Amino acid sequence: MKRLFLETNIVIDLLSRRLPFYEEAAVIFSLSDKKKIKLFISSLTIANMGYILTKQIGTKKAKEVLRKLRLIVQVLPLEDKIISLALNDDNFKDFEDGLQYYTAAENDIEIIITRNLKDFKYSKIPVMTAKQFIEQRKTK
Repeated sequence: MKRLFLETNIVIDLLSRRLPFYEEAAVIFSLSDKKKIKLFISSLTIANMGYILTKQIGTKKAKEVLRKLRLIVQVLPLEDKIISLALNDDNFKDFEDGLQYYTAAENDIEIIITRNLKDFKYSKIPVMTAKQFIEQRKTK
């Protein structure tokens, strides 16, 4: 079973129903629900989503949504080693992208799913958009 790491924007696309990306994110989550793939996110993504959702729908509903999200994805810890690796890698202009990348790298993730491929151009892990991943699965 493929192990996919979802960058924060993919989770935002799903939970905020952000168009035109919502449908692609929904397909990815549906594949996980059907046990065809295993999804992982960073604990940083949970924190970011908590902030965003609280602003959109309030604290109580935001926590309810995050509890449901945790049933579908495995949350990976953001540890000191990951922070050090991200801080010392000048290839990542955006520190958060470095944190996301090294969280995936340190946890043997097979593919990173993002909407911003250029942010991960130095990745040693294959990086795809949700659309690319879905299309690739159709051809297999």
